[in-house]
Amino acid sequence: MSYTEVPGARVPIRMWADPATVEGAAMQQLRNISTLPWLHGLAVMPDVHLGKGATVGSVIAMKGAVCPAAVGVDIGCGMSAVKTSLTARDLPDNLSRLRSRIEQLIPVGRGLHDSPLDPATLRDFPVAQWQRMWSGFDSITPAVKDRHERAAKQMGTLGSGNHFIEFCLDDAGSVWLMLHSGSRNIGKELAEHHMTVARGLSHNQGVVDRDLAVFLADTPEMQAYRNDLFWAQNYAKYNRAMMMALFQDAVRAEFPRAGVGFESVISCHHNYVAEERYDGVDVLVTRKGAIRAGSGDLGIIPGSMGTGSYIVRGLGNPASFNSASHGAGRKMSRTAAKKKFTVRDLQEQTRGVECRKDSGVVDEIPGAYKSIEKVMDQQRDLVEVVVHLKQVVCVKG
Repeated sequence: MSYTEVPGARVPIRMWADPATVEGAAMQQLRNISTLPWLHGLAVMPDVHLGKGATVGSVIAMKGAVCPAAVGVDIGCGMSAVKTSLTARDLPDNLSRLRSRIEQLIPVGRGLHDSPLDPATLRDFPVAQWQRMWSGFDSITPAVKDRHERAAKQMGTLGSGNHFIEFCLDDAGSVWLMLHSGSRNIGKELAEHHMTVARGLSHNQGVVDRDLAVFLADTPEMQAYRNDLFWAQNYAKYNRAMMMALFQDAVRAEFPRAGVGFESVISCHHNYVAEERYDGVDVLVTRKGAIRAGSGDLGIIPGSMGTGSYIVRGLGNPASFNSASHGAGRKMSRTAAKKKFTVRDLQEQTRGVECRKDSGVVDEIPGAYKSIEKVMDQQRDLVEVVVHLKQVVCVKG
C-alpha cells in the first residue's frame, strides 16, 4: 500500500498503517508530535503502537532540533543477522543442546559477564573500532561515569523484553543467525538523564506533552546529548557484534565437523538519530521502531518468537524519509497479554521452536503482536523482500 495522509497540526502525518486500526492513544501521540514547531515531517510505519512520549514506529524529521523521547530509552537498539554454510540437513532433531550452549555463552535478562570480555579472543571482531568507542567514555555525561564497570560487563549480553537470539532457516533450507538487542542499562540511563534535562529547558514549557521536550541546535545541551547519543549508538552496535561473535562460536562448537562458514553480517539500528537531507533541507531524523530503507540498504524486520522474519532491501522512498518498520509491532500491552494468554497458549503458538515456554515470557507470545505478513504487505513501496526466515531456536531473557 502507499501511505495515507492524516491531518496534523503543522504537517500531514504520512501513515503506512490503516488509521482506523491505530489505537486512540497512539494517534493522540502522533497528533502531539505534529504540533512541535521544529517539525519538518512525520512518517508512521505499519507496526505503529503506543510508546513513551513518541510513538513506536514513528520517523520524525526536525530542523535544528531533536527529541530524546523520539529515540527512546534503548538507544541504538537494532538487529544483526548472518547467513551460514549450514543447511537444514546438518541439524539434529533436537536443538535443545544448541540453545543451552548459546545461553551459557551469552548472558540474558539482567545478566552480565563475570568480567569484561576481551574482544581479542573473538574471531574477526573489530577490536580497534571497539577500543575507539570505549575511549569516548570519558567524554560522556558525569551522571553515568560510575556505570563504567557495569557497562563493560554488559557488553555482549542480550537483555530482556523483546530482545532475542534466533537460529533460523530460510525458505531454501539455509541456516541464518539473528539477534536483537541495544545499549543495555548504560543507554537507558543516558536517555533518561537527557530527557530530564530537556524537560527543564525554557523553550519546552509550551510543548503539549513534556515527554516531547527537545534540544535545540547550537546549544550546550544539544552538544552534550549528541555526544552521548552517538556514543550509545556505537555501544549498541558493538554489543550486537560481540554477541554475534559469541553466537558464531557456539555454532562452530555445536557443529565441529561441518566447518561452518559465515557470510557478511547485516546490521541495522532501529532506535536512533541520523543526519540526513530531504526536500533540500538538512534535518535530524529520529527513527523509533523504524529502520533506514534507503535505496539498496539491507535491513532486518523480525516478527515474533513463533512467526517469521525478513531480510529486506530498501527502495529509497523519500515520503517515508527512507524508512521502514522495525518489526511486527505489538497489538496489545504486556499486561494485557499476560491477562489474555496462558502458558498453554504459548506452547501452542511456539510449536516447533526450541525456546522458553514458561510464564516469564507469556507477554512475548506471538498473539500479542501484529501479523508480520500484513505489516510487510503494507510497506511494499518501502522495501522488497530478499529472504524469508523462520526460527527453529529462540533465546529470550
